[in-house]
Amino acid sequence: MLPGNLGQMTDQIVPSTAPGLSGHAAPIAKWPGELVSLPAVGDVFVRAAPAQPGAEPALFVHGLGGSASNWTDLMGLVCQPSEQPGVPALACEALDLPGFGYSPPPADGDYSLDARVAAVIALIEQRANWPVHLIGNSMGGAIVTRIAARRSDLVRSLTLVSPAMPDLRPRLLPMRLALVSTPGVGRMVMTRMARYPAEKRTDMTIMDLYADPALLHPVRRAEAIAEVTRRDGLSHSADALLESGRALVSEYMRRGPGSLWRDAARVSAPTLVIHGSHDRLVNPQTAARAARTFRTCRVVVLPKIGHVAMMERPDLVAAEMRSFLASAAKGPGGPAAGRSLADQAIG
Repeated sequence: MLPGNLGQMTDQIVPSTAPGLSGHAAPIAKWPGELVSLPAVGDVFVRAAPAQPGAEPALFVHGLGGSASNWTDLMGLVCQPSEQPGVPALACEALDLPGFGYSPPPADGDYSLDARVAAVIALIEQRANWPVHLIGNSMGGAIVTRIAARRSDLVRSLTLVSPAMPDLRPRLLPMRLALVSTPGVGRMVMTRMARYPAEKRTDMTIMDLYADPALLHPVRRAEAIAEVTRRDGLSHSADALLESGRALVSEYMRRGPGSLWRDAARVSAPTLVIHGSHDRLVNPQTAARAARTFRTCRVVVLPKIGHVAMMERPDLVAAEMRSFLASAAKGPGGPAAGRSLADQAIG
């Protein structure tokens, strides 16, 4: 994050019909966390929401420049029992990827996507509770897609929120990321940006990520400003952002069997892909390719939502996840989902 019948779910794109927000109440606090030591990876900071008896394990993976706290509100919803029959409550954990949030940087300095994949796999294996529901946003969506493709034994279902899948159609913000990822240029830009107050930098990021910044609660804005200020004091902060950005751009350029879209075609787990119609970072038109590529996939485009739907409208994302999990649980006996809009332009 930067400035029904499973056999018939494939290739479906539907508009969201989830209910809207019921108000602008004070948000819940961030979930508590702790450092977890992982063999061959190092320490990672992991936040967890209280789990209901019988809840199914779920792991949330943030995007570029994000952290585990990006999932606070969504975790608070999906960890609760659902009124829908057959929908499990989730035992939710979210990690800070090495170098982000409260996780120290990787000891070997490896910020590649494959290194991120290895860190998430190490956490799942240490918890020894697989298969898990994997949920990822942006870069985190790319990470969990690769895990589902290459370690299918670990994954019960896959939910992708604006996944950073390769798309070379020109767009202003992704082009800016590619420019900043250029050696020499990125450091200069970061130095210049650091001259702005944390409040201004935070508001600029919010404008990029949200379709409607007014939906961000003032408490969440204050938390974001505080996190920017805290990370200003970390010596590894710039490297984590720049090197992770370069790694993501490198994945966009990769072709052949190792590419992310080839990974997507190998995913066997039921998959939910959620895009925001007003996403400025990941082109929502990639929803059509996702619908054609993932084997058992439901694709939803949320109207008037930006890049971080789980933060902008967690209620919509939670409702879509519950509907998806209910359909997935029914297996071959579930309702036919049909095929629609796979080749239709998405605006």
